[in-house]
Amino acid sequence: MAYETLDLSLDEGIATVHLRNPPVNAIDQSARGELAELLDRLREPDVRVVVFEGEPDVFSVGADISLFETALEWTTQEFRRNSRVLGRVFDGLEELEKPVVAAVEGTCVGGGLELALACDVRIASPDATFGFPEHNIGLIPGLGGCSRFVDLVGPGKAKDLVFTGELFDGATAHDLGVVERLADDPNAAAADYARDLLDQPPQALGLAKRVVNASRDADRATAGLLESLAQSTLLETADHREGLAAFREKRDPDFSGE
Repeated sequence: MAYETLDLSLDEGIATVHLRNPPVNAIDQSARGELAELLDRLREPDVRVVVFEGEPDVFSVGADISLFETALEWTTQEFRRNSRVLGRVFDGLEELEKPVVAAVEGTCVGGGLELALACDVRIASPDATFGFPEHNIGLIPGLGGCSRFVDLVGPGKAKDLVFTGELFDGATAHDLGVVERLADDPNAAAADYARDLLDQPPQALGLAKRVVNASRDADRATAGLLESLAQSTLLETADHREGLAAFREKRDPDFSGE
């Protein structure tokens, strides 16, 4: 389908989602609806890796201020219902059994940063700009800016950056653990990263993602059980047998996802 606030391209299993809602890639009402529709497309089996990217000067600033002005007329129930649309998108990206990568250049703040946090791996330029400015309008980051952010930076630093709204660059984000990789050209680096992942067994990647995510909220014994169950499932896959055969035959494996 055609989108107005983003472009979607699919190349040999890599779905590249280019945020295109000028001038600042705001996640307005139209963008929320299209991201929700996009999620269903990303669940299809022909998609093996997902990459989100923005414009050179802005990844996304999150919600347009006009959305909150409109929301003044909503009841709290209406606001929560509207927020759940985007919340389900972010949760859905986290639950996809396939890698999701964010390539960040320029400004990535508010809901834009929350979108990046919902991805599995973030690759940013050293001079990208990150932060949560929600306090400027008397709000907090409400869709992962507190809950996902604390997993990466710890409670003290999360509170510090949310309290102050301090902006920080990509290099600092990397030091904090918000960004996994730095690159002068994040889009190219993310595309290379995604192509490398195409050589990996899809089910193993998907289950590794699910186990790691689940382990954040599980005790050590439960996390170990999840690992064991996932491994026992993968032992029965054709890709496992292909990997063994390729190792013995001293060749590159050809994983099918079966």
